[in-house]
Parts: sequence; structure tokens; C-alpha cells
Amino acid sequence: MQEFDFVVVGSGSGLDVASTAVRQGLDVAVVEEGPLGGTCLNRGCIPSKMLIHRADLAEEIRDASAFGIDATIEDVDFAGMVEEVTDDVAGDAESIERGLRASEHHTLFHERGRFVDERTLEVGDERIRGETVLVAAGTRPKIPDIDGIDDVSYLTSKAALELQERPDRLIVVGGGYIAAELGHFFGAFGTDVSIVGRRDVLLPDEDREVSETFTEVFARDHDVYAGYEATAVSEDGGDITVRAEGPDDAVEVTADELLVAAGRQPNTDTLNVEAAGIETDEEGFVETNEYLETTADDVWALGDIVGNYLYKHSANHEARYVARNALGRGEKQPVDYTAMPHAVFSSPQVAGVGRTEQELRDAAREFAVRTYEYGDTAMGQALMEDDGFVKVLADPEDAAILGCHIVGPDASSIVHEVVVAMTSGSGTVHDVRETIHVHPALNEVVQRAFSGQFRPSDHEHHQHGRGHEHDHNHQHDHEHGHDH
Repeated sequence: MQEFDFVVVGSGSGLDVASTAVRQGLDVAVVEEGPLGGTCLNRGCIPSKMLIHRADLAEEIRDASAFGIDATIEDVDFAGMVEEVTDDVAGDAESIERGLRASEHHTLFHERGRFVDERTLEVGDERIRGETVLVAAGTRPKIPDIDGIDDVSYLTSKAALELQERPDRLIVVGGGYIAAELGHFFGAFGTDVSIVGRRDVLLPDEDREVSETFTEVFARDHDVYAGYEATAVSEDGGDITVRAEGPDDAVEVTADELLVAAGRQPNTDTLNVEAAGIETDEEGFVETNEYLETTADDVWALGDIVGNYLYKHSANHEARYVARNALGRGEKQPVDYTAMPHAVFSSPQVAGVGRTEQELRDAAREFAVRTYEYGDTAMGQALMEDDGFVKVLADPEDAAILGCHIVGPDASSIVHEVVVAMTSGSGTVHDVRETIHVHPALNEVVQRAFSGQFRPSDHEHHQHGRGHEHDHNHQHDHEHGHDH
């Protein structure tokens, strides 16, 4: 059995910790069954966003007539586009592998690992043991229990990102961010997309107003069956039919391809973590304390397999804490998840940080709320944006930012000034309100959302809870005094 100072299972953000271990002169083993680089590089955010950017371009061209521009798409090299992205990703993964194999302090085990004892794994035909072990093996697509699912051909997110022939018709089972992003990608290039989600809105984990608006806008271009649960699937002559049960009726939807995007499940079962004394929760995610220590001595975990936030930037954030806590000599520090942002790269874009209105209500937390629409700013008018808005939730006593939720163009970018305010500023609405914003940049919609009169949490809602304020002469409507 080979002994190592540090063993990391998974080659995503865990490699950041492995690099720290190497810099400290430790012998490091990396266990990875699949391509190097983890989910984000090979099966997630990198290839999907490279392809979704192309979808965004196609959508802009399609909508150009609204701006007086007569533009058409003559041809789309769908196969070439997918092949280019797939090759780029494979090249990056191969580069990481070459780097590990060339390192004197890394030993790569490019096979499936499985725990057989405390800090001991069986990898291929041999066993390895680490003085310290990091479990960062991620998640995989969850396949729901649908009658007939094992008898039909279906795609998961990885296969969908590598599909070189665009389907004419696509059914997506699932209503979360993966379903929304991939539905947008295929739909932008002409696929008839039907999306079946068991919750009554798409993106149900977002703030309710955002979910409702996103669902409404998404349904203009795609067939949306929100509140319907897929119960059976069958295949006949290349056609796949999904039966879905709703609250009052049932529907049957037929397409060329079926994409299952119904969530993720942790890879703890394939790792046999119980043999190592690593406890998991009811869904199989690794249990950790605030320092990311597992229930096993000298075993740590981070990233999707922990399940705190299934984002690459969260895994990178956690890696910095594990490097400090597991390999440092100072006092351990609990992971600070304050202001963890997220985004959905669909059409429209969605982004958020902090708590949602329903979370605050469930916690019986007093809050004040204000929304501002894109269309009430100069740039929003230039973009002809009629649906987007920014929603701010704040403490009515000290104006602390409790949450901010955005649906609309560039939501993934403009949310960041709120994140900075929550982490590096005073953490109050005044950080955004009193910052000078370029006029007429799109970020003005964020400033306006933070600058006017807030509504008490028990105030009667308008449509979607939003009022309507005009950007008279494109001037900022200064409102001083106690806005909460």
C-alpha cells in the first residue's frame, strides 16, 4: 500500500488545495476517474457558457428587427460549434493531466477510487492511504423514478452539451437552472423545446417574483408545463413521449430527444464513504462542520459533494478554507458564506445574493422591499427591456442588505456591486445608493432599486409586487431621509 501526506479525491477545486500541499513539500495523490478538471470544466459551466454565448448571439440577431435592423441567420454550423467547444474543453483537461504527470510531487491515479478503511482507498489494483484526505468528488445527474425511463434513450447535461445534431423537438424534464440554460441553448437555434417541471414555476429556488417573471417570459418562446410531474416515458420509432400529471389534468408530449435535468446527486455512494467513517445526510451529501471537516479524523470535504452551494465559485471559496484549515498551522476558521451569489445564464438571465422574500417570511424576519424595473432607466429603454427588474430586501431598522434578486439582461454581472457592498462595504443599502454610477449604464437600475422609498414587508403587493417609476429626463430621483 502506498502512503501519501495528502490525498484528494476529485480533480476540480480540490486541485487548488493539492497545489498548496505541494508548495509545503508534501507528497500528494490525486484520484480521478474521469477527465481532469472536474464537473465545471468538463460537464458544466465552461462548455455550457461557451455554447450559451452563441445562443445569445443568435437570439440577438433574431430580435434585431425590433431595433430597425433587418438581419437573418443564413446558416448555423451546429456540429462544428459543439465540436469546437468539446475540443477546447478536452484540451484543457489534457493540459491539467500533463501537468500532474510531470510533477514530482503529484501522483495521479486516473481510475475510480473507493474507500475501504479510514483514509484508505482502493484505486484500480492497489490501495493508497493519506495522512490527510480531501473528498471533492462532486455530483452527477439525478435520474428520477419515471416509469419506462430505463427503456428509452435520454440525454443528461453532459451528453446534451456534446450533441452534434440539433434536435427538431426536445423535451426537458426538470425546471431548475440546468433545464433553463440548456432549454435556452437549443431553443435559440430553432429546436421546439417543451419543459416539464413538477413545481408551479421554473427556477423555483429563486425569489418568487423572479421565478414567476422568468417562467412567464420563458413560456413566450417555449412550451412550459410547470406544475406537471413526469410519470411515464416511452419510445416508438425514434419518437419519445413523456406523460406528465398536473394538478387537474395530464399531458403527453412527444419529441426527438429527451433531456433529463432533474437535479444532481452526490457521488458518495460510488466512493463507499461509509467505510471511511464519513457520515452523509439524507440526500447523500457529506456531513461537515463549519471548518469543512467530516466525521472522520483528518478527512475534509468541499464542493458539490458537500451540498452547501452547488456552484464552482463556492467550491473555489471552500478550497481556500480547506487549504488554511487542513494544511495551515494557525487557528481554524469557519467558512464564511456571507453574500454567496449565483446566476442562471438563460434568457432572461437571473442572478441573486442573500435571502429571498419567502425565506425571510418563513423566518418571521422583518424586512423592507423595493423593486425597480429595467424599463424605467435610460439603458433599459434603449434595450427595450419590458420585463426585467431588480428587487432589494433590507432590514427596516439599520438598512442592512438582506438580499437582492435580479431578472433581466446582464443580471449575472450587475449583481456583483451588491455582493461587494455586502462583503466589503458597510453592508447597507447606502453603499450602493451613495456610489456614483455611470449614466446611462445598465447598473443604474441597481442604484435606483436601492435609492427610493422601500415598502414594508406587510404592504399589499402590486402585480408581481412591483410598482412602476418613470425615469423622468433620465435623472436620478433623489429621495432623502428614512426610506425604510
